[in-house]
Amino acid sequence: MNHTYIIGEIGQNHNGSVDIAKLIVDLVARPVRDESSDLDLKPMDAVKLTKRDLNEELAASQMNMPYDSPNSFGRTYGEHRAALELSDEEHLEVQRHAKSLGLDFVETLCSVGCLSLLKLFTPDRLKVASRDLTNLPLLEAMAETKIPIILSTGMAGKPELDAALEVITRYHDDISILHCVSQYPTYPDNLNLRTITYLQEHYPQYTIGFSDHTIGIAAPAVAVGMGAKIIEKHITIDRHMKGTDQKGSLGPDGVNRMVRDIRVTERWLGEESLYIEPAVAAAKVKLERSIATKRALPAGHVITDDDIHLLSPGDGFKWVRKAEVVGHALKAPLGADEIIYPDNLL
Repeated sequence: MNHTYIIGEIGQNHNGSVDIAKLIVDLVARPVRDESSDLDLKPMDAVKLTKRDLNEELAASQMNMPYDSPNSFGRTYGEHRAALELSDEEHLEVQRHAKSLGLDFVETLCSVGCLSLLKLFTPDRLKVASRDLTNLPLLEAMAETKIPIILSTGMAGKPELDAALEVITRYHDDISILHCVSQYPTYPDNLNLRTITYLQEHYPQYTIGFSDHTIGIAAPAVAVGMGAKIIEKHITIDRHMKGTDQKGSLGPDGVNRMVRDIRVTERWLGEESLYIEPAVAAAKVKLERSIATKRALPAGHVITDDDIHLLSPGDGFKWVRKAEVVGHALKAPLGADEIIYPDNLL
């Protein structure tokens, strides 16, 4: 990828409403601008929804368990989960809205039954949630579609990741791996961003990225600086809405600032080289030093080491060219503390 692929994760932040989901898509598609450098920047690339099949979600005792919480949408946990699900047709409606705004559409599928979505449309990518990295039957069903797959490693070590890759690569190798910590929010001491460089070293054939659950916007920009090619972040239209993920998500201003910082970070990185940036050329001339006279010197004077020192600006002889000045005579008198230029010399 020639830029960071940024995914805005809607997840369940739509609270069961197609209209709210579309508003979040609108938020993702907004233009981004860096006023300080007068730059229009590329917005997010994609949005992501999550699809669950409640018949394959939790044990019956867990689904029937009373769910008494300020964030509850139902009397039992099963009713709560059902209230937060969009139908296949509603997923299609949100997908069409995203595509109309030029966004890619990513789906997290949480069970084999969720593949029914693919009868209606083909997502640009499929996402495997951290908890399902060991769900090998699901991984195989998703891999059979040949749709590019993103894996999150939030609950996995190397053995679990390798087992997942072994299943998927029987069908294709268009795979991205996201460093992730499944702690909401992720505490600073637990983030371990160096896992990104570990994945780059040990899995160089795959695209490596970062799924962020920290509070704030700094971690994604740091991850991009470390080479992450995909960033995923939970987003919402209002962090104060009802829902367990809302407070840990980015609202409209946070989305704008995170995307701005990622896009600016991409520009900061530049290329692996040491060179004089054209933008600093004027400052270089103004501030660097050139060989200058220490005192007034008459015409015909042969310059010695004792006659010179260094002053700004830097458009004359540098010290490394001292041999082109010392031992040469002046054409005309030159005052004290004046730069010596080639046309001053015989």
